[in-house]
Amino acid sequence: MTSVTSLFAPVEADLEILTENLKKLVGSRHPILYAAAEHLFEAGGKRVRPAIVLLVSRATMQEHDLTARHRRLAEITELIHTASLVHDDVVDEAAVRRGVPTVHSLFGNRVAILAGDFLFAQSSWYLAHLDSLEVVKLLSQVIMDMAQGEIQQGLYQFDASLSLETYLQKSYYKTASLIANSAKAAAVLSELPPALADNLYNYGRHLGLAFQIVDDIFDFTGSTEALGKPAGSDLRSGNLTAPVLYALEEKPHLETLIEGGFEQEGEWEQAIALIAESQGIERSRQLAKHHAQLAVDALADLPPSPALQALIEMTDYVLRRAY
Repeated sequence: MTSVTSLFAPVEADLEILTENLKKLVGSRHPILYAAAEHLFEAGGKRVRPAIVLLVSRATMQEHDLTARHRRLAEITELIHTASLVHDDVVDEAAVRRGVPTVHSLFGNRVAILAGDFLFAQSSWYLAHLDSLEVVKLLSQVIMDMAQGEIQQGLYQFDASLSLETYLQKSYYKTASLIANSAKAAAVLSELPPALADNLYNYGRHLGLAFQIVDDIFDFTGSTEALGKPAGSDLRSGNLTAPVLYALEEKPHLETLIEGGFEQEGEWEQAIALIAESQGIERSRQLAKHHAQLAVDALADLPPSPALQALIEMTDYVLRRAY
């Protein structure tokens, strides 16, 4: 079974450089914002998104070493992702992230929102200095998509009429857009033909969708300790995901419970039980598997390399969390 550490072996040294550079990028001119950012970077995380950028870079620059622009793109990707987490935690009122207290629980909402804004601003500044208009457009789109995803999630709270198509669109905005557009941006920096760059966008899009679907499955199947929050907490807050949408097709009473906002004692537990009895989890696994296969298919035109193999195996790593 491939661990995420061995999966990133082709870019292990690159990720060590990235971790050191992240704190330097933020700078220390603003002590509280720097403390908030440093706290996030010290918390670690798997660095999946910058690792994908670095793997795509290595898979498309086989005869050459990575350029400084490829490395900076990976760092910008992690800055954007981290900024979005800070804002998400404020919206979700989450007390813990990656096993450590969230920025807003340590520094307050005002500093957390400013810290997220600061990281977005820093990422935009470094992005402009890559001197690639196409890459600027790709990553700027990501920041817009993330905001759109949050808005969409808020609009559809406790709305049992949410379609699977709208759910997947929201999942793209919130999770897959960053992976898709940063993978394509790495291909652009490697000067790949447009068709191959589009293939890498599709790889990131489908991998990102599989990643989010599996995350949504894990919200029901994972332990509170592993999740860092109570199991089923997305449903409790009115965020309807693939397992719920599939379960709604089988269990009509679930709609009544959701639309009522689980106001009566025992209703949320009843909803969890209905989802567990349905085919919602299994059908969601099949949906994630479908997108993972589409991600692998998108890599067909790349020449063999350790980095390419790692990108392929990334899909298996993502799917394993669904079981």
